[in-house]
Amino acid sequence: MRLAAPVREALATGVPVVALESTVLTHGLPRPANLELGRRLERVVRDAGAVPATVGVVAGELVIGLDDGEMTRLAERAGAKASLWNLAGLVAQGADAGTTVATTLHAAGRCGIHVFATGGLGGVHHEAFDESADLAALARESVITVCAGPKSMLDARATLERLETAGVAVVGWRSDHLAGFLTSLTDLPLPLRADDATDVARIALAQRALGLPGAVVVSRPIEDGLDVDLLAGWLEAAAADAERAGVRGRDVTPFLLERLAERSNHATVDVNLRLLEANARLAAEIAIAMAATPPAARHGSGERAVDVPGGAS
Repeated sequence: MRLAAPVREALATGVPVVALESTVLTHGLPRPANLELGRRLERVVRDAGAVPATVGVVAGELVIGLDDGEMTRLAERAGAKASLWNLAGLVAQGADAGTTVATTLHAAGRCGIHVFATGGLGGVHHEAFDESADLAALARESVITVCAGPKSMLDARATLERLETAGVAVVGWRSDHLAGFLTSLTDLPLPLRADDATDVARIALAQRALGLPGAVVVSRPIEDGLDVDLLAGWLEAAAADAERAGVRGRDVTPFLLERLAERSNHATVDVNLRLLEANARLAAEIAIAMAATPPAARHGSGERAVDVPGGAS
């Protein structure tokens, strides 16, 4: 792993940092729009007052804080996705790769970045036994993760149940229901709500003080999302296309996203771009709120003596 100098300096001096994944560069959009999107998300974070740390694998190094040359290299050359099950192999082979949510969470957790912005979470697919590595990473890494809910082709109800089972705190951003990724909201109620960045920071700090593992997922609904019934029709048709083509496993999500873009005349892409920017901006606000807390509270592991009646601790 290599921590870029600007990110290392920001972490050392208490400047807020936001982690960003790099699959937007390698698998998100065609060239050159993919590179422009990566640069734009970094600008959004900077303009909001935080330091962006885009994570990627470059020549066998897991880099936290890609520079522009490294982002360009991934945008133009990388074809692999670095998830946790193949990360060690890609590093050992000196490969280039974009990082998924799970791998970006791992990197952020290892170097002390408290906030991560992404688009949609991976989760439980409708196909039996197909679940994203994002779920296990969210259960393990104490990183605030700003998203627009699970990706629209997933089983949102089952995904939320898995997060509950894993003890992952899911917070509705100015909403009492889970965000619907390309649609604004689902009908699934959430246990927590936050109406400003300080609320999120307080929840995350309380989670650490209690010694609870796992992420705080901030579910931010996109404004002016797609019509639910219209999207359902496109998804049904795209799923039928995948069935006919024999697409299975990890290839399903990129296939469906491509088909959705075609069937919607790129309306799904437009919504996805808007939510990525909105999530990056909110993540920066939360990172600033976290940075405003005392260092002991911000970095504490929760492992402290607890007074118990009878004198034990």
